[in-house]
Amino acid sequence: QEQLVESGGGLVQAGDSLLLSCAASGRTLTGNPMAWFRQTPGKEREFVAAIGNRGRPTYYADSVKGRFTISRDNAKNTVYLQMNSLKPEDTAVYYCAARGGLYAVATIDVEKYDYWGQGTQVTVSS
Repeated sequence: QEQLVESGGGLVQAGDSLLLSCAASGRTLTGNPMAWFRQTPGKEREFVAAIGNRGRPTYYADSVKGRFTISRDNAKNTVYLQMNSLKPEDTAVYYCAARGGLYAVATIDVEKYDYWGQGTQVTVSS
């Protein structure tokens, strides 16, 4: 059964760092393109970063470029989001997502992702 489990969220101060992890399980998810999205109450889910099957290509939202880094360890079936220089506007629930399908590629389009984790809360205080 395909499953994504996020961890690493929490409450931090502006300027701090956090490392989010997303562990994937299930035969169809290992090695697939994956991404991070975030959502705040009343707003649509927002793209943050995406990564291809073997770690490339990577894509970032303009709002996080230069501060966040997405990476993956396929041996551990885990994708990471290193978040540095956090700002209060980064406060959100962060979701890990994976594309299904044999020939899927990384994309920023939320509609293209087939599997989602339960989300992890990140709160940045000013």
